[in-house]
Amino acid sequence: MQAVSLRAVLALVSRALGATVVGEDQGEEQVRAGLDTLVAQLDRAQPEVGLRELWQGTMSAPDSGLREAFAAALKSTAAQHPDTESRLADLLRNQPTPPDDTHHDSESPTLSTAGPGDASPPPSHVHNTVTGDAQQYGPVVQAGRITGPVHLHSVHVHAAPRAAVPAAPEAIAPRQLPPITSHFTGRAEDMGLFDRLLAAPLPDAPLLLVLSGPAGVGKTSLATAWLRAIGEQACPDGQLYVDLRGDTLQGALPPTVALGLLLRSLGAASVPAGEAEQISLWRSMTAGRRLALLLDNALTAAQARPLIPGGTGSVVVVTSRQRLTGLLVDGARSHVLRPLGAEAGHALLSRVIGGERVAREPEAAQRVVDLCAGLPLAVSLASARLASRPRQPIRVLAEALAHESGPLTALHAEGVHPVRNALDASYDALGQGAALLYRRLGALPLLTYDSQLSAHISELTAHQSEEVLDELMEANLVEDDESGRYRFHDLVRVHARETAERLDSAESRTGTVRRAVDWHLAAASTAQRLLTPAQAVLPRTYAYPCEPEALPRFDGERQALAWLEGHRLELVACVRESVARGWHAGAWQLVDAMWPYFLNVRHYDLWIEAHEIGRDAARLDGSAPAFRQLLTSGAIGLSAAGKLDEALAWHEEALDAARSAGDVRDAGQSLLGLGACCYEAGRLDRAEEYLREARALWEECGYVRGVGLVLTLQGEVALADGDAPRAVARFEESRRTLASVDDAHNVARARAFLGRARVRAERDGAGLAELRGALGVFEESGAVHWQARALEMLGLSLTELGEPDAAAEHFGRAAALFDTTSPKDAARLRADPRFPRGGG
Repeated sequence: MQAVSLRAVLALVSRALGATVVGEDQGEEQVRAGLDTLVAQLDRAQPEVGLRELWQGTMSAPDSGLREAFAAALKSTAAQHPDTESRLADLLRNQPTPPDDTHHDSESPTLSTAGPGDASPPPSHVHNTVTGDAQQYGPVVQAGRITGPVHLHSVHVHAAPRAAVPAAPEAIAPRQLPPITSHFTGRAEDMGLFDRLLAAPLPDAPLLLVLSGPAGVGKTSLATAWLRAIGEQACPDGQLYVDLRGDTLQGALPPTVALGLLLRSLGAASVPAGEAEQISLWRSMTAGRRLALLLDNALTAAQARPLIPGGTGSVVVVTSRQRLTGLLVDGARSHVLRPLGAEAGHALLSRVIGGERVAREPEAAQRVVDLCAGLPLAVSLASARLASRPRQPIRVLAEALAHESGPLTALHAEGVHPVRNALDASYDALGQGAALLYRRLGALPLLTYDSQLSAHISELTAHQSEEVLDELMEANLVEDDESGRYRFHDLVRVHARETAERLDSAESRTGTVRRAVDWHLAAASTAQRLLTPAQAVLPRTYAYPCEPEALPRFDGERQALAWLEGHRLELVACVRESVARGWHAGAWQLVDAMWPYFLNVRHYDLWIEAHEIGRDAARLDGSAPAFRQLLTSGAIGLSAAGKLDEALAWHEEALDAARSAGDVRDAGQSLLGLGACCYEAGRLDRAEEYLREARALWEECGYVRGVGLVLTLQGEVALADGDAPRAVARFEESRRTLASVDDAHNVARARAFLGRARVRAERDGAGLAELRGALGVFEESGAVHWQARALEMLGLSLTELGEPDAAAEHFGRAAALFDTTSPKDAARLRADPRFPRGGG
């Protein structure tokens, strides 16, 4: 998509200042450079506004909503800096005012220069030129004849007051910090330092602390303990946690994924596709909050920087094995965490096995702590082994740690590699079943594990799997989280993988991974059938079929969708692993099973990435129906993300493939997609052509649901074309057709559009009942995006019916929901002239 013209942006900036200033053209490049500098200075002064991101987005995308959002933000920010208005005027004074391309001529006010009785029209072009050293600020009036008094007032730019959005139900403040182990000890000095940093006067930014050190030194435990200690007094609005996975086998978590997790934790139902928009939304949502944020296991400063919240009241701790010196430029305080000293190590050992036992063998206890290099993880694991053998002398463990070989090469402290010894010793203490599960979990390319997955890969019953997992937890080899899933500590995961490679055959490890892939495919397909019962599901193939009792049970649609949301990273990891191992059928089937997640949550970047992989896997697998299906569902994601050109290309490829195969139903699906893309692009005649062809094909093959979907889109085209009566007829027929196949969600969509069309066609309140009924369905199902759409339609309809107060309330609610699902729609709505200027 081409970048937007600077002239279109200048039209909005000029209007935002309340005046139009014209003169000689000094060149767009000079004007843009001047605006770049000014925006950067204002952004540094008020970073919470996100002015730089809005400016960059405005100049890179032809979106009128973004342009108006930037102009409004610039106006508001400039009003707080006295010299900015004149600097903007200086920039615009030498640039011809560009035509305003953001409104239709019929909607723009005009000023006639002809006096009463003048028959001749005004000249088509009027030029005003200010020459010499003169400078013109404020309004300029030119009229052929003036009667009556004339008053001129100076122009001042003020930020429009924002009315409060109608209050939403009180949200529960997030409490995501990991639990603190009861054995946490020896960090009083570090916590005291952090307390002093918190108490010191802060600049206009959150407190940002980088906590670095080697793996296993206890960075996460210390950060968690301190953030919990400062509690609600310092951070009353919640505690957030993200594992950035900079030290995992799969690689670091992209900032876009991390931003999505954080935004949803604060109530965003979905997030924008682009990173710049995500950052703006994140800063906006956090600007007025005092949050505790733990960014765990960061790999680089660039990975963590976009996640720093807006405002000044939050506390952010970033943990990493790297020092992340790049964050010091952003005002971070750096603290390198050292291993426990001898006294703290003794205290940790005593807490686990008892002080009397340590006192009986002080030298052996010191030897154990020394061999663990003061790393809390290693000391804890060694302590767990001693606790499980209450009669064993401490010296026996000390001798074992000293003589057993094979330290973890990924960790060392002053040339000593003690942790592998501790982990090997803990592994040797496991029973046969626990040792088997430990190795099999280590062979997986995953970060979290369900108990049912554990049962399937180890060929145990659910009860046996729970017992074995309990044994691993007691040995401090796995930990559970609030969702009921399990995970390895970083170093333990590496050890488990290496132990599996050493003790199990390649064939056995491959079988374990395939079992995990099949389990995730079966579970996701179960959720898919519950969430989209009207949609045909492509066949599934399993090397290791799952018994029904080995799969999660869902009590309803919300629970099924929550499972897909919670397991999305594991599902994508299985997709990638399947491709790497040549299991192409498994790869595309997993992507297909995730369709309800993409459709409802609208995680655009993951949607597109997964479908690119799935499409290629289906081609390699030789499955023509799967190839067409993945092209179509991927194209829908591209279109939803605003990538219309790519979406059209995918739909056209799917249409060619369907016609070659003689598949009428798939051809109709591609034609529907092409029609939708043309409708989004404003090519209404071409859209109607595609839709008529799709409808004819589906009527011919008896695909009733497809006919209903075409009718809905045909109604949207008619409404956009200004033919409200034709739209009413289409939506009524669509509602009846979709109701006949029990597609409740799409029936509600048709009903919402029908209500809007009736208000437009009949100019009475008959359509409001339809809109309110559709809104109720969306609220019950949790479809946040469509709640916002229905509320916007209600606001527009009430405005047209002369009920401005009721309209303002609905507009405000719609804008608040769009803020969490689609910032572009939020900007578009607030820029609409019918939106109440003092609201939302």
